[in-house]
Amino acid sequence: MKSYNQFLSRPETTEVVERLVRYASIETTSDRHAETTPTTQTQWTLARLLVEELKGLGIADVTLDERCYLIARLPASPGLEGLPSIGLMAHMDTASDVSAKGVKPRIVKDYDGKALRLSEGWTLDPADFPDLSDHVGDTIIVTDGTTLLGADDKAGLAEIMTAVHMMIQNPALKHGPLEIIFTPDEETGKGMDKFPLAALKSIACYTLDGGKAGEIEAECFTAYEVKAEFKGKVIHIGSARGKLANAVAMASSFVSMLPRSEAPESTDGWYGYYCPLEISGNLEHAKLDVFLRDFSMEGMERRIEAVKAIAKAVEAQFPLGSVALEINKQYINMRAKLDKRPEVLERALEAARRAGLEPEIRPIRGGTDGARLTEMGIPTPNLYTGGYNYHSRFEWASAGEMGATVATVLELVRLWTE
Repeated sequence: MKSYNQFLSRPETTEVVERLVRYASIETTSDRHAETTPTTQTQWTLARLLVEELKGLGIADVTLDERCYLIARLPASPGLEGLPSIGLMAHMDTASDVSAKGVKPRIVKDYDGKALRLSEGWTLDPADFPDLSDHVGDTIIVTDGTTLLGADDKAGLAEIMTAVHMMIQNPALKHGPLEIIFTPDEETGKGMDKFPLAALKSIACYTLDGGKAGEIEAECFTAYEVKAEFKGKVIHIGSARGKLANAVAMASSFVSMLPRSEAPESTDGWYGYYCPLEISGNLEHAKLDVFLRDFSMEGMERRIEAVKAIAKAVEAQFPLGSVALEINKQYINMRAKLDKRPEVLERALEAARRAGLEPEIRPIRGGTDGARLTEMGIPTPNLYTGGYNYHSRFEWASAGEMGATVATVLELVRLWTE
């Protein structure tokens, strides 16, 4: 692991850390059960702050629409007005897996590589999280163990805002027209459902929603969601022999038949999985949500057929009950469409090299708003942010890597002028 501690002394690194801390302190958890956009009102608080900050930087063209999509436009450097526009994108919400209420970010300077006590009962230990060992001397931003940090994706927000500030402060940083795009509800998988695509002018875009510095993601899961409903038959359990179909037992049986070797905790790299996400119900009626993930459509079709077969097996076990499946596509692997515009990815790789990083193309074991935007016709690979352990109490971010990410963005916009 290359150290990025050389970025620590740069003013933009100080700024990007300050922004992360400020944004992380605002609770923006999204709600996958809500049908509104945004799914939570708290996201408006951060969105409005970002509007104020963008206007404070002198950007006049800032729009926050009725669904909390924020689009701002930075005019091109003089003489470059005829260049095509590119976009920089991050999301404002945080995941609901762990609480994000009352986030208390803590800045640890000159990290010594040892286990770090967050609060009573919570310790961030390199024995559990080996990436920490590569950050001796770095400044890291952590939680107090009672909440997540929200670097996913407030590190991305902070890096874009800092890079934009740098460009405005320093006219020597040449750039074409830029669109800054901040979205709600990415963590629900529905963040792009209402996106105002017609408002965009960019021919290419980059999400800042990744992790370790240097990792650029040009491939993501193809993702489907299965909503399974189990209808039982109820009678007093004291006289249930031959008369009861227990919907809770049916749902449990369904989960038990999902392959354990193809679970999130059993797979990595390019291997997909089945993930039972949420279960609820009673004797008469139960519901189960399952995520299906694969990198190929052929693999996804196999998984869809598997859950259909499992549903039939449950019905065979419980002949008085029934199982209904609703199977919905969430997003598809963006690789095929990115391959049609190779220069978009090539410029990201070259920007990383010019910033002093060693880029590596990795798959996203998830998805981003950029995957959806790519599907909509605007190629959008995903860049690193310097965040680690997303969606957990042990989430942390590297100041050195965040500074390196800002440097990458500045090199990237410069490359689009060449």
